[in-house]
Amino acid sequence: MNDHEPVVDLQLDRAHSSRIYDYFLGGKTNFLADRMAAGSVLGVFPAALVAARINREFMHRATRFLAASGLRQFLDIGTGIPTRPNLHDIAQDVAPDARVVYTDNDPIVLAHAAALLHSTPEGRTVYLQADVTDPEGILGAPRLLDTLDLSRPVALSLNALMHFVTDDGRDRAHGIVETLKSALPSGSVLAMTHATADFDPEAMEQISKIYANAGTGLQFRPRAAFARFFDGWELLDPGVALSHQWRPDRPEDATHVTDAEASCYAAVARKP
Repeated sequence: MNDHEPVVDLQLDRAHSSRIYDYFLGGKTNFLADRMAAGSVLGVFPAALVAARINREFMHRATRFLAASGLRQFLDIGTGIPTRPNLHDIAQDVAPDARVVYTDNDPIVLAHAAALLHSTPEGRTVYLQADVTDPEGILGAPRLLDTLDLSRPVALSLNALMHFVTDDGRDRAHGIVETLKSALPSGSVLAMTHATADFDPEAMEQISKIYANAGTGLQFRPRAAFARFFDGWELLDPGVALSHQWRPDRPEDATHVTDAEASCYAAVARKP
């Protein structure tokens, strides 16, 4: 290592949300603290594995739909540890010239970011170490501005992210999303999922405590609060839905999971 390179503390002794999610998806980039927290979650919410998988499948469907609709620029905030197929794999399979910027605040994602950078020759993918709680920093990052043209439509992906932003009495999460939305031009879209306690409040309260003990705040939001993230933009059919019910590939896919097992809202909206 170069003497001038900073030493990054991966904090492997503490559970991290992206590594817990990686465990739920069957990944291998997780450690004892993450697996212990994941086990605690599964103890109170056994459907966590199903919820994580159908949330990931929503991202695949939404990205495929948006690329097929003509979107060529994607900003994925809260990327998580790479799990193929990643967003750029889906987008560039439909549109080889798609350009993708990934961001995450977990230093271990940076360590695995090379897996996110295998772009098609026609397109481009880059990774930016950043935190959604600093949206101006993301939007002004030279790496983002070298990759995306913010005068042209952008697909903003906030997949299973904003429930990790607590409001602290200041409506912080909605303010962050509004900052991101306001920077994007007409024709841009927001694709988003968000966990909710609407269907199993007791289990979600226990999950909040598990994450809090690991040092991560959680705020599950009801349907109305989720819908408010899309204020001023036009919701695409079917509007706000549970993650497995948003444009399923097969009709039966919308019925093999209960609402309580999903416990996650999803929607896509376009800026007029």
